[in-house]
Amino acid sequence: MSEFKQIFPLGEKNEAYAQYFTGQSYLAVLTLEGAPAFNVTFEPGCRNNWYIHHKGGQILFCTAGTGWYQEEGKPARLLNPGDVVNIPAGVKHWHGATKDSWFAHIALSVPAEGATNEWLEAVSDEEFSKLEA
Repeated sequence: MSEFKQIFPLGEKNEAYAQYFTGQSYLAVLTLEGAPAFNVTFEPGCRNNWYIHHKGGQILFCTAGTGWYQEEGKPARLLNPGDVVNIPAGVKHWHGATKDSWFAHIALSVPAEGATNEWLEAVSDEEFSKLEA
């Protein structure tokens, strides 16, 4: 990790959501008025399960390293610092680090009354290993 530098805190091991991740991630709560925001850092190869935001969506601000974002039925998109991903409500997707790089993004939840996340199946090692940065 000595070569990986980011401006936001690494945070603690992401124990609260570990069951929805393959690999190790870290979570730091950021203080923003009006909307929950988190710095999520992924070790190389770490990714979250497929999931859906119901009612409210999510915006990812990529801040360090290299990662992936994929919506169901679409090719995976390579993410680099400065990239922004707007994830509308109801879209099945996943995101995480490439196999050879740490990755960090700020995850901003789009507020909506009754918003929930539905966690689904893991991204298989077979699916993930086919991705090339």
